[in-house]
Formats: sequence, structure tokens, C-alpha cells
Amino acid sequence: MNITVYLGANDGNDPALKTAVRELGTWVGTAGHSLVYGGSKCGLMGELAESVLKAGGEVTGVEPQFFIDEGLVYDDITRLIVTKDMAERKTKMIGLGDAFIAFPGGTGTLEEIAEVMSKVCLGHLKAPCILYNLNGYYDSLKALLDHMVEMGLSSREKMRGISFAADLGAIVEIIENFR
Repeated sequence: MNITVYLGANDGNDPALKTAVRELGTWVGTAGHSLVYGGSKCGLMGELAESVLKAGGEVTGVEPQFFIDEGLVYDDITRLIVTKDMAERKTKMIGLGDAFIAFPGGTGTLEEIAEVMSKVCLGHLKAPCILYNLNGYYDSLKALLDHMVEMGLSSREKMRGISFAADLGAIVEIIENFR
């Protein structure tokens, strides 16, 4: 299974982030899955790719040319797909994925998983869409999605494909139950 993970190229300031991202990467590799991610060697992205590789997994990076020009590409990954821009990158990452995880990240992570969430809600994508709610990181987003339903702007049925997972065990369970 190709697991697309969205996350930042920064380290963040919580040591739990690196620990959790390494744990996620080790599981992807040892469980026989492949990682699809943004292709960077920096920050949490680099930690994730490295942990998948160390666990014997394959890693596909999808990176726009301008990031490669800036020297941000992780040279040791299994496969690199170069795109012309971020829009093409998002489309390619969605096309390659069988499951989608948003690790805690910044606005880019939020923008990328929002498109997956929309496709899942519309029924255009049949795949697990998981927000890794490490230490409550996505609690506010969960509250916003609940508020959308309360206001009659969405429905529980549409939101059914979006899951929040507090830890790796919950992520594994969601993916296994989806199969």
C-alpha cells in the first residue's frame, strides 16, 4: 500500500514530533508499505523518509523543480518524481496514494490534506484520510468540522471518511479496517 504523508519541512519545537514521525516511518517500512511524501531532506520530512528507508521500505518523493533548485531534495530516496509546481505535486501525490495521513504541519500540510478531505467527502476518493492528532494538534480542526455539521453546511455522512488518530496504533487500526 502506498501511504501518502503530508508534513512539514521544519522540525517543530516539540520533541514528540520527531519521535512520532520516526515511529510512523518505521511502521510504514516494516509493515511492507511504501511512503509517498514531498521529497524533502529537511525537518520532519527528512526524518520520515530516513526512518522508512532504515526499516527497509521504499520512498517516493514528489517535489517541484523549484525545491530541487533550492537543494532541498533527499537524494537517497527510492524514487523522485519532479513536478513543475505545487498543484501538479498535489495531484500526483493523491494519484499515488492508497491512504493519506496529515502529520502535524504548517499551512502547506493543511492545504494538501484539505484537498484530500474534500475529495473523500465528495466520494471522489475512496481511501482513509487520517489526521494524526498527536497531543491534540488537530483538535481545533476537528471542532471546526463538527461546527460545519452543526451549522448544516456539511453532514456526518460526508465526514465519515475523515478520521482523527491520537497515535500510531489508531492509524494502523483505521488503515487495517479500511481494507
